[in-house]
Amino acid sequence: MKTLDDLREIEKLDKSDMLNLLLEFPTQCRHAVRIGELFSIPSPYRKVNNIVFSGLGGSAIGADLIRSYVIDEIRIPMFVNRDYTLPNFVGKDTLFFACSYSGDTEETLSSYEEAKRKGAKIIALSSGGKLEAKSKNDGVPFISIPKGYPPRTALGYSFFPPLVVLSKYGFIPDKEEEINEAISGMSNLRGRILNPQIKVNKNCAKRLALDLRDKYIIIYAANRYVDSVVTRWKGQLAENSKALASSHVFPEMNHNEIVGWVNPKRLLKDFVVVILRDKGEHPRVARRIEITKAIIKKKSKIIEVRSKGGGLLSRIFYLIYLGDFVSFYLAILNDVDPTPVDTITYLKRRLGNFK
Repeated sequence: MKTLDDLREIEKLDKSDMLNLLLEFPTQCRHAVRIGELFSIPSPYRKVNNIVFSGLGGSAIGADLIRSYVIDEIRIPMFVNRDYTLPNFVGKDTLFFACSYSGDTEETLSSYEEAKRKGAKIIALSSGGKLEAKSKNDGVPFISIPKGYPPRTALGYSFFPPLVVLSKYGFIPDKEEEINEAISGMSNLRGRILNPQIKVNKNCAKRLALDLRDKYIIIYAANRYVDSVVTRWKGQLAENSKALASSHVFPEMNHNEIVGWVNPKRLLKDFVVVILRDKGEHPRVARRIEITKAIIKKKSKIIEVRSKGGGLLSRIFYLIYLGDFVSFYLAILNDVDPTPVDTITYLKRRLGNFK
């Protein structure tokens, strides 16, 4: 049986060095903050009545997290678009972020062109590609981020520059203190708990990966604040661990999915439920979670993961960073290299043949 304390075994499977990207993530976040601080926007961009982010996959999750984080503070609507086309409301009063790590995501390029036709105030974010070329040709403000990362590992670059821009230009309150707290918290978490040199008995990410091995994983959380963290966990388990997972949020799951916890009876024992908890849960939602646990625990194992940290951003990134390491250690247990996403590569190649 594989042991997660065998560093040579980890190194052998982790051929593309995903582990180093995870360990360096707090440093990436500090660099990303600096990118945002150095970026400026034209004066007209400050007078808008809605904000739209357009992106897919690892390039969209940063926008999801921004939306969840600032929901109590943002004074104008914010929308995350994952499609070739845009909602009808997008127009000259829209601040539009086109986000594509590679710069070549076809859905984002399509929505960029539509935003341009509608006269939206566009900001492009990528490491290059067609999006950079288009933005420079069109005179669109461009946030340049470093190349060479799998998109999902560049979360710092998709999250912090737009967040800093929104803060710097008054769309949300100043976030410097909360940002510093969140990044310092991740550095401490890495050193004390998540590092692969920390043995299983003291490493909660390793222990959780062991609990998830050979199980169908279902992730739940409250809808407010950590709903996007659920999306991140599910995506990381798919791309890194090559493991299927599903997700839902409270209270919505109490109005539909909870009834489904009956069948398939023979398989429910092979399910494991991970509930991401946060002290910001609405009291009624917290009560709903407790009742739901009592229903499900008779059929499947339940694991609660509670956020830690003072401010909301620290708590969000505690759960994100923990989940990223869990997905890495589960990949090792699943005997796979966490970095390649061969199925996505195959899909894009097939789409490239379709005109």
